[in-house]
Amino acid sequence: MWNSIKAQLDGEADISLSAGNTGVLFVISKMILKMMSEVSKPALAGLWPSKKGMSVVLDLGANIECNEKNLIDFSEMGAALFKSIFPEKKPHVSLLNIGSEEIKGTEILKKTFNELKRLSNDSSFTFNGYIEGNQIMNGESNVIVTDGFTGNIALKTAEGTAKFLTDSLKKSLTENIFSKLSLIFSYFSLKKFKSELDPRKYNGAIFLGLNGPVVKSHGGIDSLGFYYSIDLCYRIIKGNLMHQIKNNLSHLDVKD
Repeated sequence: MWNSIKAQLDGEADISLSAGNTGVLFVISKMILKMMSEVSKPALAGLWPSKKGMSVVLDLGANIECNEKNLIDFSEMGAALFKSIFPEKKPHVSLLNIGSEEIKGTEILKKTFNELKRLSNDSSFTFNGYIEGNQIMNGESNVIVTDGFTGNIALKTAEGTAKFLTDSLKKSLTENIFSKLSLIFSYFSLKKFKSELDPRKYNGAIFLGLNGPVVKSHGGIDSLGFYYSIDLCYRIIKGNLMHQIKNNLSHLDVKD
């Protein structure tokens, strides 16, 4: 991990990918690459499936507590990440909250809401307001921002729900001869359903806020899942993530 990340500092690599320990990878990345001067806290971002394709969700566990500046930085960096991976689409940012009404949520969320509403423009991102947990996969917003405590719980809940659904469906379709026969007529639909919920397709969490891109693959992933992580790295570099982030963070200076 050390040599991989140092290769970025030495100009021998554009991005680092590791399936090693997340905490160790982050510490090494922060030691070598350092934090961007404009950002006070890093964020761990990941891809999340939705009805309209893919969304970026952050923070997924790097920071238990966040203030409004952190959440605004996450919004700008998340929008930049989305633009780098999906250059043909426009980022639509939402804050994860317990309700969609402006009066709901903590004071930190309310302050962040007002600032993101002010910062919203056509060049960086469009702010869609609050979003509830049951709306994350609707796809109306493709950049979902929250603190690491809430984000990690949401991620683990979604992973557990997806596994429960696929396991329950498999059990119900193989418990007797009649259900097994039904598999013949629904094979392709079930195959598509399984593919959409396959966690290997979304393998790869991205450290944002460092002076270089670092991607963390799941430690127990197979070759297909690791392929998707490599593909994610390619898209990040092709989309010039660091330029996108710096451009979005300059957006804050202009508005202040």
